[in-house]
Amino acid sequence: MKKYIMTWMLLMPMVINSTASNITVTLTDGVDNDALRTKMENSIARILNEINNAQAADRDLNFNVMGIGVTVQRSLAMLWENTPFLCTDDEIVEHCITTGNGYQVRNIPLMMKPTADRAFNEEEYQEAVISFDKYGDVESFYLSISMNLYMNVIKSDLELTDLRRRQMILDYVEQFRTAYNQKDLHFLNQVFSDDALIITGKVIMQRHAEGFSSQKIEYNKHTKQEYLAKLKRIFQNARYFKITFDDIEVMRHPTNPNFYGVTLLQGYTNNNYHDDGYLFLLWDFTDENRPQIHVRTWQPDKLNGKPLPKEDVFSLSDFNIK
Repeated sequence: MKKYIMTWMLLMPMVINSTASNITVTLTDGVDNDALRTKMENSIARILNEINNAQAADRDLNFNVMGIGVTVQRSLAMLWENTPFLCTDDEIVEHCITTGNGYQVRNIPLMMKPTADRAFNEEEYQEAVISFDKYGDVESFYLSISMNLYMNVIKSDLELTDLRRRQMILDYVEQFRTAYNQKDLHFLNQVFSDDALIITGKVIMQRHAEGFSSQKIEYNKHTKQEYLAKLKRIFQNARYFKITFDDIEVMRHPTNPNFYGVTLLQGYTNNNYHDDGYLFLLWDFTDENRPQIHVRTWQPDKLNGKPLPKEDVFSLSDFNIK
């Protein structure tokens, strides 16, 4: 009996490791064509199953199994190199969102597993969004903002004609966020305009004659080239990145409908540093195929132990748009 038990214990890891992930995907609505819906369901299942199998085997992703294009392969490979992850659910049942150019499936649960010295814990939960073209082919895989934030922006009080543009803005905001998690300088170089204004704030202590100290924000301006050069050094020295967005607000310019101000509460973490603050992005969608960021600002969310007043947070009205 003892020999039998020992043999069984030795065989168990072999059985577990040889079991492939079997995630199933069901799209409840949003796609009327049955064949198209089945194609998208199968694509998502292939991607997620391969992600889980690669995670279990501690190996690189096999893109031949996934059946995705080169652009999506590159994006996933960069994200995987920085922070491997897995899908936490065996069954994905989701609504499909129709966009101007195709479809999106959101709320895909992921557990991020950094490769450096951080523990694998519940704080690493994130969600992904997979976008498809009108033929059901995968166009992108990004880390997403929460569905609540997404719907707050989509349902906010603007004309119906602005819905498509709002979906585009959220899509690019998610690409922007994922680019930092991927350390993707190529995308960031493309999305910032050549004359982009970068403003960063840092909290410093100031001492008063009366003998007490208080905090103030010191702002510095950077060109696109200066900012990306600094970011390149940070990417090279940091083993991992985690960028999260919360409390998103989108405002359209009152006279130029192609310009939008996006304010987000950003969480920024790498193995050397963490901060929380307000990120403001001024987007120009004049060319919808290549939107540009003209302004990026960052401010701490707290000053002297209190939340930064809303009127002190950079917004669309602080910048002159011709």
